[in-house]
Amino acid sequence: MTPVERRRETAPARPANPLLSGRAALRGLAGFLLAIAFWFGFSRAYEKTFAAGSGAMTRLFESPDVTRLEAKGGEILLDRRDFPPGSARPGLSGPDIHFNFVLLAALFALDPRPLRGAHIARFLAAAAVLWLIHVVALAFQVHSVYATSLGAWSLANYGRVARNFWAAGWHFYLIVGRFAAPFALWWFFGRREEEAALEKPPARRRRKRI
Repeated sequence: MTPVERRRETAPARPANPLLSGRAALRGLAGFLLAIAFWFGFSRAYEKTFAAGSGAMTRLFESPDVTRLEAKGGEILLDRRDFPPGSARPGLSGPDIHFNFVLLAALFALDPRPLRGAHIARFLAAAAVLWLIHVVALAFQVHSVYATSLGAWSLANYGRVARNFWAAGWHFYLIVGRFAAPFALWWFFGRREEEAALEKPPARRRRKRI
């Protein structure tokens, strides 16, 4: 047996990936249930924040600024100052945009020590980026409504390229983006640290001299 083979046999086995264990599954389930409870309790207040942010972002590109967004009863009411007073205001579904917060929380709960201060800080950073994604997604939805759902007004104010851009962007978020965003944020803010910890070789203990 060569010295290399001896070292391989005597080297301690690397621990299994803690994210693939039964305990991780239980942590993920607990995180999912807690996030669901939090989401139901605070989703209405949360909708007000990203509706305000998206409305402000939309008005930056308007001249004059006419768009008004109001979160009410699980919907984002889309209003324009140039709408006729008696016309209906479109209602956009808030949960369609932000329910993926629950998935983000469940993914971060997989960590072996999910309540560590550093891990919670990374989760909050990921949640802040997810809020920005929700702001942008709502802006795309608003412009998609403007570009495709207002009949002659849409045709007069949006060209073919603009209609396709806003509608495709919103549908991309609905079909792919709202599911991919939590995984991407989890990998960037949380998963990479876990992989680095697994790849780090164990520290050698120093022998005490007698």
